[in-house]
Amino acid sequence: MTTQTAAASSSALPPLQSDAFGKVSNDTVVGWYRLLYGTRAIDTRASIYIRRGMGWSYHARCAGHEGIQVALGLHFRANKDFLFPYYRDLGTNLAAGLTPYELFLNGLSRDEDPCSGGRHMSNHFGKPSIGVQNVSSCTGNHTLHAVGVARALRYYKSGGVALSSQGDSSASEGYCFEAYSGASREKLPVVFVIQNNGFGISVPVEQQSSSKNVADNFRGIKNLKVIDCDGTDIFDSMRAMKEAVDFALSGNGAAMVHAQCVRMGAHSNSDAQDLYRTTEEVALAQLQDPVLRLRAHLINAKILDDAAIKTIETEIDAGLERDAERAENAPKPSPDSIYDFVTPPAVDIAAAGLSTALPEGEPNEKLREAITRTLIEEFRANPNTFCWGQDVASKEKGGVFNLTKGMLQEFGPERIFNGPIAEDFIVGTANGMSRFSNDIRIVIEAAQFADYVWPAMEQIVETSHDYWRSKGQFSPNIVCRLASGGYITGGLYHSQNVEAIMSHLPGVRVIYPAFADDAAGLLRTSIRSQGLTFFLEPKFLYNRPEARAPRGSATFAIPFGKGRIRKSGTDLSVITYGNTVHLALRVADKLEAEGHSVEVFDLRSIKPLDVEGICETVRRTGKALVLHEDHLFQGIGGEVAAIIAEQCFMDLDAPVRRVGALDIPIGFSPVLEQATLPQESTIEVAVRDLLAF
Repeated sequence: MTTQTAAASSSALPPLQSDAFGKVSNDTVVGWYRLLYGTRAIDTRASIYIRRGMGWSYHARCAGHEGIQVALGLHFRANKDFLFPYYRDLGTNLAAGLTPYELFLNGLSRDEDPCSGGRHMSNHFGKPSIGVQNVSSCTGNHTLHAVGVARALRYYKSGGVALSSQGDSSASEGYCFEAYSGASREKLPVVFVIQNNGFGISVPVEQQSSSKNVADNFRGIKNLKVIDCDGTDIFDSMRAMKEAVDFALSGNGAAMVHAQCVRMGAHSNSDAQDLYRTTEEVALAQLQDPVLRLRAHLINAKILDDAAIKTIETEIDAGLERDAERAENAPKPSPDSIYDFVTPPAVDIAAAGLSTALPEGEPNEKLREAITRTLIEEFRANPNTFCWGQDVASKEKGGVFNLTKGMLQEFGPERIFNGPIAEDFIVGTANGMSRFSNDIRIVIEAAQFADYVWPAMEQIVETSHDYWRSKGQFSPNIVCRLASGGYITGGLYHSQNVEAIMSHLPGVRVIYPAFADDAAGLLRTSIRSQGLTFFLEPKFLYNRPEARAPRGSATFAIPFGKGRIRKSGTDLSVITYGNTVHLALRVADKLEAEGHSVEVFDLRSIKPLDVEGICETVRRTGKALVLHEDHLFQGIGGEVAAIIAEQCFMDLDAPVRRVGALDIPIGFSPVLEQATLPQESTIEVAVRDLLAF
């Protein structure tokens, strides 16, 4: 590789602020040059791989960012800090400890790539084993993860810091503001680095921000220290990073480094910058070249002469050639490996000393009481369990429905605390905090009502594929509690079901109990398992007598994917869950008096489904009515009906019938709600039609 001396003469390059970082040894400066040059050399080779059709099909060049990137990477301490790089952070990863060979493995999507084994896009570098996180393509969303893990860094007094890096345009995202604001409010040890090259793909910064210095938009946040630097100047970048890390570790708040960079090429290999940048603009950017500026400094400061520098460059190029060839010969992922690490493992109930024996006695515990009791028992069992959400820790109040009542008093404000009305922040920081240790379990009320969870969908989708994307290296161990469903005359945003949408995401679990004992047993299993579990609570049943059940022990657990026969029958099966279980039971009792035998099968677990249990009940009765409260179109009932059609077709004596809510928004008036949601009368009509078939 050449040093691109033709791009700009050394006399035209602005001098570096060599005294900005204090006294620095010559050996240190030479070490910096090795990293800057190595970064540029790998970056250039990536473009060659694209032209050869060998890999690196996504490549966002870091040329023009090397100063701040190397400074950021050098301030990362492996296995102590947590680093969240973004897709342009090649130099950051190299300086943080990834070897050139590992970077080539990522670019070529090889199985040994330490970030994802080819599961994630090229140029998304990372090494979770040392703390360099696997960051997704959802630009800037990892700022929330940095805030979350910083909570753990502070709580466990680790002395570490969370380092989050991003481009300037991603700072326009609302969740980034939530991260900056939340970290500053909690005074967490986080450093946010914004690498501003003036463009968001083709959009100039002035069309993204009211100020070309995007950090100006956040200077008013209390406890946020904003530090500016020249991101093309390694000395000034080191100065800014040290100041930021020192402040973050002081306990006085979070820090933000705004690094002014230049983009010396296109946004990525798929971007045609000549459509929006002039030749003169690109040439001007070349004059800020971080590599050439440091090279000129080495010569002007008489640290090395041109021949010595060329010797170093030749040595680096030769090493990269060997690493590249080795990576080219590394194995690609196996097609069968797509099935690995889809859903994190559930708790082994027997090995954990838990029992599946059903509780006995009088049905004297309400569904709400069972949830609260189980939460308290699990928080006692595992001191690394945390809970936050809206209104969950306000003196004597424990959530909108009082389900966390008493937990603040017993476990204290560091384990039970309120979150802001920012659902993406609630879920995103849960993802982040769980990164600190696999022993951590987090229970969040992601929204006051399930209907309000939609702002968090960005983080929900992100969290759903973290385990698969990292090739099993990271599992976000989160139970997302949501008060769901209608029959409360709550209207819009208070009566919706979300299970069908959540179940569509690979890698998650969705639970929907209808009785107190099921709620207790499934909640315990959810908390003790790895991964993201949606624990949907039919709020209509919180205090209803029909949902009461005998109180179980502190070791009672129910495995995922196992339904329960709530009423045995031989003539027809009603397969259902949630609120409609009780409607089905009442219809079955009514028809029993007329000589009909209707079986009611409660799914309890939406994902995974009890396929075996579904087939067994259908084969036993020969007729199936699939019933749920959610809208009929694309609801869970369609999936259950498909399973029956595929696996039980020869056992059917009638077509599979479905009953669900009409495809109409749920109105506030009781008249409108009753006309929309399934009622006993509509269920009875459907059952009678099937019985008569």
